Formats: sequence, structure tokens, C-alpha cells
Amino acid sequence: MGTLSFTATVSVDGFAADADGDFQWTAPSDEVFAFHVERMAPVSTEILGRNTYLLMRYWENEPVDAPWGELERQFAAGWRAIDQVVVSSTLTPGDLEGSRARLVPTLDLDELRQIVHDVPGEVEIFGPTTAAAAIRAGLVQNFRLFVVPKIVGAGLRALPPDARLDLRLVEHRVFGNGITYQHYRPREQS
Repeated sequence: MGTLSFTATVSVDGFAADADGDFQWTAPSDEVFAFHVERMAPVSTEILGRNTYLLMRYWENEPVDAPWGELERQFAAGWRAIDQVVVSSTLTPGDLEGSRARLVPTLDLDELRQIVHDVPGEVEIFGPTTAAAAIRAGLVQNFRLFVVPKIVGAGLRALPPDARLDLRLVEHRVFGNGITYQHYRPREQS
């Protein structure tokens, strides 16, 4: 049986993308990227929405014109080893890359519970829109937030505004570029 985690890079005011949909300001430094490579080791399954999947598809094939460095190759190898559940009503199976991706048109909470129950390790639900119902329902066991020292004012909220959870900080780290990593769990968990 797995555990369900939500990871997001957010502005200080809680947005994953600004009002124009831009999230380039979330790009990690080498230090933060190395932490992501390490952090992804226990993840066995990723649940992604369409936009997040299309973004992460970059890691399926190394670009010829801009070769990756060692950290990027490590991340890509780890990414390709993770099962991916892509939630989209507009993509088709032909749009998926990699042998570990499967498409579901919708993801209700019962199906999400079943996915988490059926896999070992950590299931990461990635993307604020895809994760919103699970967060509201209290299904997420780990919240991993990378907070960028930037205020963007408006945009795509990382967390649903109507979610109410009592969390406790279990891990905290400050990186050299000012980004902080905050790992929270619901208070009733040990």
C-alpha cells in the first residue's frame, strides 16, 4: 500500500503559476534540482493532469540540440522508471510517450484510493487542479512545498481555497537561492 503526496513549487503568496500562466520563475537552481532527484527516489507512481504531463514529457527523450548534464540524466532516468497516470479527457493514448504512462479520462476519489492502495511506495499527485479534490477530501498524506521568494499577485493557486487541514511541519530546508522546502503532514498522522 502506498502513500499519497502532493508536491508543488509556489510563490510566497501561494500560486503555482502567475495570472498569465507563466511559471518560469519556479525553475529550480542546481541545488534544488539535486534535491528533487533525491526526493523522487521513493516515488513509484505519478498522477498528472494534461498540462503537467505535457510539461513533464520533456524528460522522455534527451534533446539533441541541448544535451542534459548528469543531474538531468539522473532525473530523466528516475522519471522514466515511474508509472504515470495521466488524467485527461482530451488526450488520446497516441499522445502518450513512454511505456509507463496510462491515460484515464477522469479520476474520482475512489479510483485514486485504489491506485494508492495497489502500489508500493509513494504516489505523487502533481498539479494543483488534478490534486484539488484529493486535498479537499483529506487524502493527501504529505505536502511538499518549494516556496520561491516571489509574490505574483494572482494566478493558479497551488492549494484549493476551500481546503481546511491542520498540518504539522515535519521537515524544513532553506536553499542558497532563498527557496524554502517545507514538508507537512496532517496533524493526526505520526
